[in-house]
Amino acid sequence: MSTQPTQAADAAVATVKRYIDAFNVGDAEAMAACFAVPGTILDGMAPHLWQGPTAAKDWYRDVLAEGEHAGASDYHVTIALTLHADVTGDAAYVVSPATMTFKLKGKQVTQSGATFTTALRKVADDWRIAAWAWGKGQSAL
Repeated sequence: MSTQPTQAADAAVATVKRYIDAFNVGDAEAMAACFAVPGTILDGMAPHLWQGPTAAKDWYRDVLAEGEHAGASDYHVTIALTLHADVTGDAAYVVSPATMTFKLKGKQVTQSGATFTTALRKVADDWRIAAWAWGKGQSAL
């Protein structure tokens, strides 16, 4: 439940969806445009924490490097119906179930049951992701 009108929560959720859409097409610039400066990312991939003004680009660079090293490619994330979209003033908290698919050495892998949790800040007239965390789900070949 949102502490402000649904319109504010919808706008915050829309920013999260823009970020995921940018990730799905490999657009690091568009991902960074969804981020507040500085930003923070907490992920299951080492080194697990990215912070600062270039956190989104640094994380994506490391995703591509790790993917190349492990033989992973074709990442795609789908977020389901938002579980929480809470807005208080210029702060928002959005939690969505997520599924990620990718190829690992040519075999399709599905990671279901993941959670994509974001904290957002209102910057000018738009929402920006200040931090996100990916809670891994179960992977199946």
